[in-house]
Amino acid sequence: MNWLGDHWLDVLGWGGSALLVYSLLQSRVLRLRVLNLAACLILTVFNWALEVWPMVGMNIVLSAINLWFIVKLMSDRHDEAAFEVLQVRGDDEYLRHVLRVHGADISRFNPEFVHDPAATDQSAFLVTRGDETVGVVLLTAEGDTAHVLLDYVTPRYRDFSPGEFIWRKSGMLSENGYRRVVTSPHMVAPYYDRVGFHRDGGSWVLELTR
Repeated sequence: MNWLGDHWLDVLGWGGSALLVYSLLQSRVLRLRVLNLAACLILTVFNWALEVWPMVGMNIVLSAINLWFIVKLMSDRHDEAAFEVLQVRGDDEYLRHVLRVHGADISRFNPEFVHDPAATDQSAFLVTRGDETVGVVLLTAEGDTAHVLLDYVTPRYRDFSPGEFIWRKSGMLSENGYRRVVTSPHMVAPYYDRVGFHRDGGSWVLELTR
């Protein structure tokens, strides 16, 4: 027999343990749960083979907990009741705090972004989940067109698209005098096709209803 055939149980145990540790290093809440579930399932099989029943029981319970959280996260993913959109002033101190705290991460994805709190042609929105801020969207006006300056998601919720809750509330955008929204052509991995935008050259465009 080859080495793997003789040591498959060791490989299973070490692999499951490594995946468990790796899952705890994830900042994205959904990814953490999915990887942790996979690790728990692998370790359930490993401990079952060794007949270590307390560990089997623990990993089954942890798998059920992870599965419950995954189902809840997925069901809330596009649920407007789970997220709230707050419009704030560009010079709002809490907005400036969020941008400062996440400044390095924002620069990674938007190296040219600079926030001007004194700008009078901008609209700022915070997307919250309970008492946690999960996203920031900044728009700048050009006539009745809103150009997306920033569409940022915090690392924990990067498997989600909280900005979509702003685009769905077209009435709120219309109240600001906007009739269309245009994204930058430099957006990375855009999700806009799933929330009503259409392609226009290198940008995505959303036509707003009154």
